[in-house]
Amino acid sequence: MAQKQSHSLSEYQAFRAMMESGTTMAAARRLGLSQSAISRAVASLESRTDRTLFEREAGRLRPTEEAVRLNRRLDPLFEALDRIDGPAEPVQESLRVITPPTYAHRFLVSMVSSFLQANPNFFVSLEVNTSDEVVRGLLEDRFDLGVMGVELSRSGVRLMPYRASSAVCAMPVGHRLSQMDVIHPRDLDGEPMIALTHRHARRGQLDKVLHAAGAHPRIVAEVSTSFAAIDMAKEGLGLAVINPFPVVHYRAQELVFRPFVSPLEYRTYFAVSDQRPLPRIGRAFIRHVRLHTPVDPFTTRS
Repeated sequence: MAQKQSHSLSEYQAFRAMMESGTTMAAARRLGLSQSAISRAVASLESRTDRTLFEREAGRLRPTEEAVRLNRRLDPLFEALDRIDGPAEPVQESLRVITPPTYAHRFLVSMVSSFLQANPNFFVSLEVNTSDEVVRGLLEDRFDLGVMGVELSRSGVRLMPYRASSAVCAMPVGHRLSQMDVIHPRDLDGEPMIALTHRHARRGQLDKVLHAAGAHPRIVAEVSTSFAAIDMAKEGLGLAVINPFPVVHYRAQELVFRPFVSPLEYRTYFAVSDQRPLPRIGRAFIRHVRLHTPVDPFTTRS
């Protein structure tokens, strides 16, 4: 059995140019080829398909009925080529972000807003949830990117260091400890304090630091986020020992922040799946956040 010959796009292009231009000279000019190249391509197509496509009549080439039918069958091919070569259709890229409340409110909301203003063709979905849910959502492919401050070691999730900071004391303006340059654990003995709930690992670490120093602050309230702690401090309920990032950016004019001398250190991470590549919009968002993160005296790049 004879082997079927493959299609030749160059032959179809020469044929199409002949059908639309009417002469080998016009077809050659249209494709930037010589007249002989056009003639050879059409002759090769006729030989390969065993069809007579053009007949010479009064010194001109007239397309046959077979040529008209073939040209009609080629319409979808050249329409597809026109779409490929034409201007690209805008594609709205989407990014699914998940983060705990401390990073979401004001900080990431502001970052998402400025990112979308600079990239109007992008779309961002921002979910606010716990750090455990950040990891779970990445593992289940419900999110592309997480921002979190808990170093959870889980197979399938990769943590990219973003910021590092040491603990600070946040207190109302005029608080008696606000005159000190740094706060030591023993300075908190008897002081009214707003503390994180015990579900936070940092609460247990702080309790150990205070116990080792013989300090017994008076816990007046427990809260689940650093933002809630400093808002209560702002109302005059007491002071709070917190991670300064990113809350210091939004309360520096309303509260006093002092370094807390202790081994308490904090890390903030971008969390991504190590099973799937981060989409282009995700990489762009990380660059945007790194570039536009405000400078503060308590936090460094990681």
